[in-house]
Formats: sequence, structure tokens, C-alpha cells
Amino acid sequence: MGVEGCTKCIKYLLFFFNFIFWLAGGVILGVALWLRHEPKTGNLMELNFDGTQAPNTFYISVHILIAVGAVMMVVGFLGCYGAIQESQCLLGTFFTCLVILFACEVAAGIWGFMNRDTVSREMINFYDNVYDNAMTESLKNEKKKAAGTVLKAFHETLDCCGKGQGTTFLTYGTDTLGITNFCPSSGTLISCHMRIQMLFSDKIYLIGIAALVVAVIMIFEMIFSMVLCCGIRNSPVY
Repeated sequence: MGVEGCTKCIKYLLFFFNFIFWLAGGVILGVALWLRHEPKTGNLMELNFDGTQAPNTFYISVHILIAVGAVMMVVGFLGCYGAIQESQCLLGTFFTCLVILFACEVAAGIWGFMNRDTVSREMINFYDNVYDNAMTESLKNEKKKAAGTVLKAFHETLDCCGKGQGTTFLTYGTDTLGITNFCPSSGTLISCHMRIQMLFSDKIYLIGIAALVVAVIMIFEMIFSMVLCCGIRNSPVY
């Protein structure tokens, strides 16, 4: 015979929230793996110009998410099992893991907010460097076309052309005159700066929403796990 009354209700509520937490961990793991292997992002991250790789700050964040999702699934299972077994040891361990995870999530959230534009800014700087070198190669009629190849890959992947502020029309004009061949086959005149910002901003907002939902669930779980621990300790059968 285990806990009774309100404490028993808390026990099943904790099990329910832990199950949701376990599912959330699976969702975060799945989303992180999708972000890691998503073709458009992957094609950009694999670009290499003059020995310089495209900025990998985004992938560092994604790898952290993969680790967080996996840990959440383990902790969620631990909480479910501890609640059903009414084990103070397991629930205490579960609470400690939740506190650590919550602190890490808050720290990561603060860091992410302060550096929310870093990923797109680094990629834009990398693109600008490639664009300037590609245009220089073409105007000087150099035989080496390394920058041009990378720039063309950028444009085809993002379906964009130029940095904006007139360079888009300049690039389209040089393509028309046969001097260059950089704009995508679709003929779009959208700035690549805008495309890069849209690509990474959308993904960052997705990560932020997921983190907020998980934080709310974790707060309820910490409350319920402590209440259940106290109920088990005060139960006459223990």
C-alpha cells in the first residue's frame, strides 16, 4: 500500500508530466537531428572557400540540443519510474537532475538571447567575403574560379542573388552581359542577406518556443516531485 489521497493524485500528475517531459525530450532530439541534417542548412555549412569553412556556431547549438534531448529522455524515464515506485531516492535524484537541467536551460537561454544574431551575422560575413572575391575573379578574368563556385552554390541553395543595396542588380547585370554566371537559374532578385537572416531566424524561434514549453513543464515537475517526496516520507506505511 502506497500514498493516499491528494498525494496519490500528485503521484499520477507527476507521472503524466514526466511522460510529457519524456516526449518533449524525444521531440527536441528529433528537431535537433532534423536541423543537423536539413539539406539547405547542411549545404551552406559544408561550403569551403580558400581553406575557410563556413561558420559552425549554428551546429554547435544544434549538437547541444541533441545532448539535451537525450538527457531529457533519460531523466523523464527516471521520473516516471520513481513516481510509480514511490521511491524517495529516485525522486530525489530526479529533482536534482531537473534543477541542473533547468539552470543549464536558463543559462543557455540568456546566452542565446545575447547572441541571437551571431549565427546569421557570421554567415553573412562569410558570404560577403565570397561574393567580393568572386566578383574580383570575374572582373580580372582570373582562371581560378574557386570563389565563384562557392558563390554559385550559395545562390542556388538559398535561391537569392547579391548582397542587396544594388549588388543584386549589379550581379544580375553582369550575368546578362556574360561576364559572370552567379545568379540562380530561377532568376530571382532577392538579397542573400535577407535569405540568410530568414533561414536562421526561423530556426532560432523554433528552438526558443521548444525551450519555453520544456521550462514550464520542468517547473511543475520540480514542485510535484518535492510534494510527492514529502508525502512518501510522511506516509504511515513507510
